[in-house]
Amino acid sequence: QVQLVESGGGLVQAGGSLRLSCAASGRTFSSLAMGWFRQAPGKEREFVAAISRSGGSTSYVDSVKGRSTISRDNVKNTVYLQMNSLKPEDTAVYYCAALSTWGIVFSTKDFEYTYWGQGTQVTVSS
Repeated sequence: QVQLVESGGGLVQAGGSLRLSCAASGRTFSSLAMGWFRQAPGKEREFVAAISRSGGSTSYVDSVKGRSTISRDNVKNTVYLQMNSLKPEDTAVYYCAALSTWGIVFSTKDFEYTYWGQGTQVTVSS
């Protein structure tokens, strides 16, 4: 079993930055591919970013590409999402997820992730 705890959300003005963190426990962190998803009120959950087990491969949704960076520290068992130039449309609950299936380097599909955190709220004011 894997436990994921997100932190770093909050209220920020448009153009500002936030760094989300997700601390993992319960399993060797380097055996997990990681992803960030978000869900805005009244909308479906959407993929934001993903990173492979080694950190060597990443993927981003087009709407955050160039503004966000996903990274991981396999010593600290933590994955990060640095978000810059935030926009009001980035407002959502952000979820960290872990993928344990070998053979999948990383995924943009939420159904391929086994473990989920409780979410952290990001609110961007205009």
